[in-house]
Amino acid sequence: MTDAHSHSTHDTLADPRNDTIMIYVDGAIVPKDQAKVSVYDSGFMLGDGMWEGLRLYEGEWAFFDDHMDRLFSACKAVSLDIGLDRDGIRDILDRTAAANGMVNDAHCRLMITRGRKAKPFQHPHLSQWGPTIVAIVEHSTPANSLQSRGIRLATVPQVRGLPHSQDPKFNSHSKLNCVIACLQAEQAGADEGLMLDPHGFVNTTNACNFFIVRKGAVWTSTGDYCMNGITRQKVIDLCHANGIPVFERNYSLYDAYGADEAFLTGTFGAQTPVAEIDGKSIGGGSGAGPVTLRLRDLYKDLIARTVAAQKAQRG
Repeated sequence: MTDAHSHSTHDTLADPRNDTIMIYVDGAIVPKDQAKVSVYDSGFMLGDGMWEGLRLYEGEWAFFDDHMDRLFSACKAVSLDIGLDRDGIRDILDRTAAANGMVNDAHCRLMITRGRKAKPFQHPHLSQWGPTIVAIVEHSTPANSLQSRGIRLATVPQVRGLPHSQDPKFNSHSKLNCVIACLQAEQAGADEGLMLDPHGFVNTTNACNFFIVRKGAVWTSTGDYCMNGITRQKVIDLCHANGIPVFERNYSLYDAYGADEAFLTGTFGAQTPVAEIDGKSIGGGSGAGPVTLRLRDLYKDLIARTVAAQKAQRG
């Protein structure tokens, strides 16, 4: 049974403004209760689509180009024509945020599917009317408990698959693999699932990229079987730039259980501490350790510099 005190890396502070937000759906910005797509949509019917999560800081979408690199590469790989360039996507995001009066503490779920189908079957050619594009931008501040308590992980039997089955680098609507892992973790009394790769090495969680710290050095997986996270790469780059040893390597649960610190990375929560893995306390069992705290400060500074640069570039 799920623990009554469980939480996830995407827990937010309650904000009643989200009950009446405006949402972009295929060219129109409409009230939340009117935001609908067809039951024939490829995303609803088959999970055939890609998405991005972006955060708004001082009116700027942090690391916008990195997110667009990932989105357009994924859509190209599955022959999904977005029908817009990056400026067109940026315009959608800006107009949706403006319709909600948002400048800070906002999170966008941008979703692009292959669109409405002529018949309820699989073949992509049945999607005959172009893509469906939806942007949900919510007022979104991470819950304080994420930093003060940390996340409890349970290793789950569901693994991250091989690239020739469904490449984990796709940020696709087909998230059942991760949903199963999340359910397995919750049924084991944890908050989220720690997923292994097909060879049994520690890989990622069902929702975020995973890091450990051992003797001042930061470890993460090789990246072969996990989402190519934007925040993940920024943390690796920050380590290289600031003299923090960092390794992308295969490692086992033995190494994770004995870690001095562990944390998760993602666009929403940035760096979220891990309190325990399979009931074993990590770094005292609550809050972020010294290396995680340093990386969090470096990341906040990177956000500030990136936002300033984006503002300057846009004039």
